[in-house]
Amino acid sequence: MKIVIGTDHGGFKLKEALVKFLKSKGHAVKDIGTFSEEACDYPVIGYKAAKLVAAKAYSRGVLICKTGIGMSMTANKVRGVRAALCDREDIAVSSREHNDSNVLVFAANIVTPSKAKKILSSWLKARHLGGRHARRVKQIRQIEGSEYEGAKKSRS
Repeated sequence: MKIVIGTDHGGFKLKEALVKFLKSKGHAVKDIGTFSEEACDYPVIGYKAAKLVAAKAYSRGVLICKTGIGMSMTANKVRGVRAALCDREDIAVSSREHNDSNVLVFAANIVTPSKAKKILSSWLKARHLGGRHARRVKQIRQIEGSEYEGAKKSRS
């Protein structure tokens, strides 16, 4: 699977561990940074990764920051992205099965590398269930579209 991964300085060490892990499992990984623990701005990286997932250049995305909140907020601003901040395997699986999440977000100050690997593995294996869940994902897309169109009209 093609996966894009990004972090700010707070998640650098976790990202490094996950890149190595994903590659060892045979995934094609695009690491968009950051590449050190030097302070940087998470919105720039989160937006870049989310745009790549939304454009379907990558099947899935993984984002990391200290709390996961900033990356979640940023990624979910991009039309077509459904980012889920997860610290447990069952929640990550549910985010795929029910919400068809395409970006997984980690809080580096909460999940250890070993826990993150388990969560990530479960999330990558999980599949969207469809049925009533597909109807709800469609509703999310409709809300997203109407908000986008409303914003465009208000700028005119």
